[in-house]
Amino acid sequence: MSKHRFERMHHGEVTIDLCFPCQGIWFDEFESVQLTPGGIIELFKLIHQHRDDQRLPLRDPLRCPRCDDKLLHGLDVAKHGGRFNYHRCLQKHGRFTTFAQFMIEKGFVRQLSPAEVSELSAKVGVVRCTGCGAPVDIRKDHACGHCRAPIAILDADAVEQALDRYLHAEVRRTTLNVEALGDAIVLREREKSRQKTHAADVGAIDVIDLLSAGAELVWNLIRH
Repeated sequence: MSKHRFERMHHGEVTIDLCFPCQGIWFDEFESVQLTPGGIIELFKLIHQHRDDQRLPLRDPLRCPRCDDKLLHGLDVAKHGGRFNYHRCLQKHGRFTTFAQFMIEKGFVRQLSPAEVSELSAKVGVVRCTGCGAPVDIRKDHACGHCRAPIAILDADAVEQALDRYLHAEVRRTTLNVEALGDAIVLREREKSRQKTHAADVGAIDVIDLLSAGAELVWNLIRH
């Protein structure tokens, strides 16, 4: 796996391990939810850049890169309704998920309904699993028999909606309300100024205090 850095929610960076040949991501505990919306977009750009890389089958069984214990298969429901699977370490070192399953988790992939799978099976017998790449006979199964990933497609509308959500979330996260910030600084300094008696001293102190107070408020907004 190769290490890549992405912006962390609130401050700092998240270092994530990616394996492009096996199309997999290793998240240390809670790293997936620590990514900023902009970080998620950057991760998807990186995945897209390596979409044509040679693919290798997943190791069976999958093992934790931290302690070498066998990973336990898990299934969860994403915020936007899709079911995604992953493999987690029982020692809570983290979890392994494939690119496709991560895209389901973040709302970029739409899962097919049973009716859509049945309709598709009449025309196409076998598809590749989006989770592990194994062949799935959709005339008999609605999920992969190997990793239990449900049948899913990369839907253009789902991608557009997900990108729109993350772009708007990133704008809200990085945009400060300058007008409200200015009002808060002025109110704070007016309160301090009431205690001052000498006009010249007040003017000199106001300039210094406004700068320091502004920096403090901006830092608090970014940090929280």
